[in-house]
Amino acid sequence: MSFVREKFSAKFFLFLVISVLLIHIPFMGNYFRVINTLIHESGHAFVALLGGNVERISLFMNSEGATYSNQSTWIGSFFTGLAGYTFASFSAFLFFLLLGRKKQILLIDIILGFIFINLFFWVRNPYGIFWLSSFAAGFLFLLIKGSQGFRDHLLMLIASILLVDSVQSAYEIFYISLQSPQSAGDAANLANLTIIFPAPFWGALFFFQALWFCYYGLKRGYYKT
Repeated sequence: MSFVREKFSAKFFLFLVISVLLIHIPFMGNYFRVINTLIHESGHAFVALLGGNVERISLFMNSEGATYSNQSTWIGSFFTGLAGYTFASFSAFLFFLLLGRKKQILLIDIILGFIFINLFFWVRNPYGIFWLSSFAAGFLFLLIKGSQGFRDHLLMLIASILLVDSVQSAYEIFYISLQSPQSAGDAANLANLTIIFPAPFWGALFFFQALWFCYYGLKRGYYKT
């Protein structure tokens, strides 16, 4: 059992290192980071639908994204603003939980669900359409042509990229909230909505929840196997 645990630990470390390297490759790194952006913006959109409507989502070449929605209530705007980083961090946790429980097929369905929902209903900008189409085509091709072992490693790589970038992007917004609060995206929006809680408060919340989900995603997910 200890040998198996050490083997999985080494594999995890390897995939996390590969993910860190991939997302920092010039130009190509931003392409991989859009995986996290897709989940982040989808989180905004899903919550926005509970009390309003989603006009569109944009995914950009620099790995940033934007969700354009209409909310009729303050509470709807608040939870929509809160949803992006928390949904991305929770999804990273969920991906590793599914891998740990050998639910690879369900994970594939979830990834394709995110892609096709966004492609058919929300994403309209040229790069966003290109990214969704190219990622879906490449993902499906590799699933069809690859062995089961290759499929499992591909899913682990996607989960690792999402995990690493969910933490990195949350740290970035935390840092920006300290240096330039009005430019801190979701943290700035929440600060404007709540008045008494400044952008650094929300930036810190996003960062620490990302660390929490990262820790428990690894502890209760794949390490259980």
